[in-house]
Amino acid sequence: MDIHYRMRGGNALCGDVRISGSKNAALPLIASSIICDGETVLRNVPRIRDTESMLCILEYLGAETHFEENGTVRIRTNRLCSKPIPEELVSKLRASIILLGPLLARFGVVEMAYPGGCVLGKRPLDANVTSLMQLGAENMSTETTIHLQGTLQPGIVILPEFSVTATESLLLAAALLPGETRIELAAAEPHVQDLEHALISTGVEIKGVGEHRVRVRGKTDLSSLKHTITSDYLEAGTLLLAALVTKGKVRLYNVEEDHLLSFLDVIRRFGGVFRYEKEEKVLFVDGEISSLCAMSVKTNIYPGFPTDLQAPMGVAMTQAQGVSRIFERLYERKLSYLYELEKMGAHIEVLNAREALIIGPCMLHGRTVASNDIRAGAAMVIAALCAEGETTLTDVRYIERGYDQLDEKLRSLGAEIERVVIGDDGKMRQKMAGRAMQKALLSV
Repeated sequence: MDIHYRMRGGNALCGDVRISGSKNAALPLIASSIICDGETVLRNVPRIRDTESMLCILEYLGAETHFEENGTVRIRTNRLCSKPIPEELVSKLRASIILLGPLLARFGVVEMAYPGGCVLGKRPLDANVTSLMQLGAENMSTETTIHLQGTLQPGIVILPEFSVTATESLLLAAALLPGETRIELAAAEPHVQDLEHALISTGVEIKGVGEHRVRVRGKTDLSSLKHTITSDYLEAGTLLLAALVTKGKVRLYNVEEDHLLSFLDVIRRFGGVFRYEKEEKVLFVDGEISSLCAMSVKTNIYPGFPTDLQAPMGVAMTQAQGVSRIFERLYERKLSYLYELEKMGAHIEVLNAREALIIGPCMLHGRTVASNDIRAGAAMVIAALCAEGETTLTDVRYIERGYDQLDEKLRSLGAEIERVVIGDDGKMRQKMAGRAMQKALLSV
């Protein structure tokens, strides 16, 4: 099955939309059910491909899971076992690597095929494996499988990099180890903090939440976990940029300003006009009176500018006055979307694998373009929203791994977007995007 978006640009986005729960927070919290007693209850879980995939892995291991319509997930792992996890279950979900820590801590052994996910250049798993080896794990991995075993002991772990998944895997392992484990160079992203707060609610002592040195004092009998997933700051940033480039007026509900401080500072200097209402957690974006101007942006680890908002920002730069510079510090293949953007008429000079100049403003034109990964796909959606004519966006499965009903949210704001599903039999099943899109298609 393949999925396309068919879009017609030119409409200013207007209206209200509620930001979904964070995918990046939901995945490690689903994994936390492995080490918690009783029933794990997670609220505000986005119903997307990645969360479904993580639940499928747990079910394969013997868990009972239930995904309710209101976004609540219930998980019981009392009958869970650790057995080799096959490639078909982990090949499309790199975050399955988070399972190493909790499975090893509970069962003393974990084995899985190498995880897949988005292709973003070299994303080694060394930090995930070597961190657990520092706690006593024996590495018996082969060229095709990751295989760790042994009884973990609390201790000091020095991560080789600020790895989010390695930090989360370690937190889950350390939570089940009596005594203190110290993690140096820990990642501090909002979704890591959400996991830390959730573990504290089960009885784990954690000092240094949101810091790069974290101390964890675990216990063997964690209480059941009931937790509401934090909102997705990446979705909020994406929709903010969509409102700016379409010159729309949008209210985003359920936004945590603290998660977006660096990003919002950049948007302010970029010429974007917005207002945050702290008590209601509402971010109002006024693209109509915004005047975008060129600037330089460098991604960095949190609390720096998020690498996952770099591609959407790159699209917004095509609508800004002057020459902007974008520099990707973390992944060497995160600029590949620029070649798709050039197909639409963007003026871009790629300096190297991590750096590019974007000259604006320029009129983008509808074309057939691809989603290279989750965030690049969202960026191309933004490009289509401000482009002249019709755009067909392929490989939408990437977008739907990370964004909860993005097409429906955009449609509610006035976007002309149609989700086209091509089944195995080659027949197209279409979900029409309202009268405006129908008229647009008839005129083509």
